[in-house]
Amino acid sequence: MNIESKQKDALNSTVKITLAPEDYQEVVRKRLAERRRTVELKGFRKGMAPASLIARLYGEQALYESVNKVVSEALNKHIQDNGLRIVGEPLASEDQPENKWADGESFSFSFDLATTPEVNVEVGKADKVPYYKINVTKEARENLKKNILGSYGTTEEAPKAGPEDYIIADLDNGSHKVEGAYISLRNVAEAVQPAFVGVKAGDVLDVNVNEVFENETDRAALLKVKKEELAGLDPAFNLTVVNVKTFVPAKESQETYDKIYGEGVVKSAEEFDAKIDERLRAEYDSMADGRLAKDLREYLVAKAAVDLPEAFLKRWLFEVNEGKYTKEQIEHDFPAFLEDFRWQMVKGSLMKKLSLKVESEEVK
Repeated sequence: MNIESKQKDALNSTVKITLAPEDYQEVVRKRLAERRRTVELKGFRKGMAPASLIARLYGEQALYESVNKVVSEALNKHIQDNGLRIVGEPLASEDQPENKWADGESFSFSFDLATTPEVNVEVGKADKVPYYKINVTKEARENLKKNILGSYGTTEEAPKAGPEDYIIADLDNGSHKVEGAYISLRNVAEAVQPAFVGVKAGDVLDVNVNEVFENETDRAALLKVKKEELAGLDPAFNLTVVNVKTFVPAKESQETYDKIYGEGVVKSAEEFDAKIDERLRAEYDSMADGRLAKDLREYLVAKAAVDLPEAFLKRWLFEVNEGKYTKEQIEHDFPAFLEDFRWQMVKGSLMKKLSLKVESEEVK
């Protein structure tokens, strides 16, 4: 066996492996012997078929498997013996030699390998990444308060409908009738919504349901029919408003505080504001932590300045995914892949250097 390695540049090399018959024939013989022991052929007892017949039936397959096994083991040993930090997997060279697949022949295989430099990130007191403290503003507090009180609000009857309100209505076109239809003015088509704003219980409107509800799913739900039945309905309806509903946020009171936080936990408007600030600060701290993690990652990757064999990686991604992605798709997503790949290398280097481990108890 002969192994030749040729360095193309700092990160790329080609390894050529040449096998003589004596390098693989013993492996072929063992494979055929194993096949003879296990194969069942008509006219022969198990394990008693002639070796010449086994060689004729399975020789080509055994040769292919054996040669590939010997080459794979030799390539892996070459990588390990030389301490190569390879990227991805070795790829068959594009100028791969042509082999004649016959027992007794010599075989040559050429592989492209890409490596990465050793990553060694040194950090100390001079390295600084800012941690942001986000202040709670009055506007943010009022917005969250509005949302919280809204989530504990109730639906009440209103004298007339506003653009955010709801109406309960009966619809009738002579051949189809719907009682107690629930209509949110927010779902009414913008062009006809003005006709609904301001209506009150007892008002009657002449409507075209196709214009009021442009979405067929909403229209079918309103009329309580299947979508495929819509085409057979006359869209002109008389709509009678039964009543108007509006959503009213909860008012600040002890009863509301107790519902939100539990009995007696919050006893005043000032304590309510303090609880809101506490929640906002927790959210902001989480955001700040996320920003810090992102900035640390970018800082460390930039400091490591890891050089990668980009052309090889693109080719490897294309081949390893076996047609799942086009070269154009890989090109489009490649910057994000490189960013993550570099971070994995830097992170792995730091974890090894600092003996960092994530134990199962920490995960729990």
